[in-house]
Amino acid sequence: MIVKTKKYKLEPGTYIKAAMANILREQWWVGLIFLAICSGYFFVPSHWWITGAVIGLILYFLFWLIQFAGVTQMEQSKILFERMSYEIDSRQVLMKINPRQGMPITWDNIKKARKGGDHFLLIISKAQMIYLPFRIFNTDNERKFTETILKRKGYIKSDAPAEKTK
Repeated sequence: MIVKTKKYKLEPGTYIKAAMANILREQWWVGLIFLAICSGYFFVPSHWWITGAVIGLILYFLFWLIQFAGVTQMEQSKILFERMSYEIDSRQVLMKINPRQGMPITWDNIKKARKGGDHFLLIISKAQMIYLPFRIFNTDNERKFTETILKRKGYIKSDAPAEKTK
């Protein structure tokens, strides 16, 4: 069975939010570095430990925010933000701009997948992802079939949203 979705255009704001959330999940350890730097205050009491750690953390997140905002402006990434439909089966995800033009992405290229409250997020790299809101599926059965494919491939668990890392 092939799931054919409605056409959907990924908005840059949605992309930036999803990409930032992905970075926060993947690089949670940055918070530990922040806390370690802040703990320097206990050894040499000075507000500069905390000030420096806060500035470093803000610059770190600002770096990633600029990266993802830049992706929305690059010519090479314009295809991510065009109106397209998707065909999903057990072999691949086909991104179709029109009936004759499309780009297949095999499941091997997808590193992780997440199921959110109202979407599936297929992560190809830190900056490339496929955002599939539930509303683009024609029926609830197609959404459930896509979820079943993701479970069979090991990207999400049956009970709760999870991820598979390759």
